[in-house]
Parts: sequence; C-alpha cells; structure tokens
Amino acid sequence: MTSPVVKAEMLIRKPVGEVFDAFIDPAVTTNFWFTKSSSKLEAGKRVRWEWEMYGVADDIDVKAIEPNARIVFEWSFPNSNLVEMTFVPHAKGTIVRITNSGLRGDDVIALALDLTQGWNLVLAATKAWLEHGINLNIVADKAPDQNIEGWDK
Repeated sequence: MTSPVVKAEMLIRKPVGEVFDAFIDPAVTTNFWFTKSSSKLEAGKRVRWEWEMYGVADDIDVKAIEPNARIVFEWSFPNSNLVEMTFVPHAKGTIVRITNSGLRGDDVIALALDLTQGWNLVLAATKAWLEHGINLNIVADKAPDQNIEGWDK
C-alpha cells in the first residue's frame, strides 16, 4: 500500500510576504498555531515548537526556505514525515498549500485523516488571525481535555 499524502489549501487575503512571514516568525505564529518556539524558521535549523495547552512539544528540522515561496520541514509527530508549505500569489491574496507526506504507522489512514483536519484548522486559524486579527483558539479548542499520545512531554 502506498502511504497517503495529506493536502490542505486556503486562500488568505493578504500579500504573500505577510503570509509567509506569519509561518516563519513565531511572534506571529503563536497567535494561531503553537504557543512557543525556540526560534524563527531557518534552513538547516532544528526548531522546537510547544503546545502548552496539551503539555506537548516537538522538534522540527527545517529542510528548505525559499522566501515568500516555500517552507519544507521534517518533524517527528507521530513519526518522521515531511511537510511542504507553498505560498502562491493570487489576485485576492495568497494561496497556501500544505502537503504532508511520508506517513507511517499502524493506522496510517486514521493518521492521514487527523492530519488533514489539523492542517485545515491551522489554515483557518491563520486566515482569521491575518485577515481579522482574531485568535479563534482552534488548535487549543480542538481537543481541550485530551493529551496527545506520541508527543514528547
């Protein structure tokens, strides 16, 4: 069986530079995704992200950064997999496309479904923050009483 590839996409009505920077700079990203980061994303760097509301953290290895165009990183949740984010200028703003590949595990279909939901929630939260300055608390409220298995504590 071929490993599933997760894809998510969203139009964000802001210029590509602003949307790209929102994913690079934790001062912005912490308003819609994780709560802490060890640093900005840079190619070749290992960065630690934390979700304090769940008591979990994970390290990502940044593989590539193409300013205003592409971010690629590998992370271990729930096992080593590759995430590519592309930022495409559009007449109405920026289209963000996320592809998550290399999924493995006992129930890879359930994992792919969960990641698909997760990436779409992150994109919706990004859109709300960048377009309207509203933190929807989507990531925190997805499973407020759940500890996420497999994540580093």
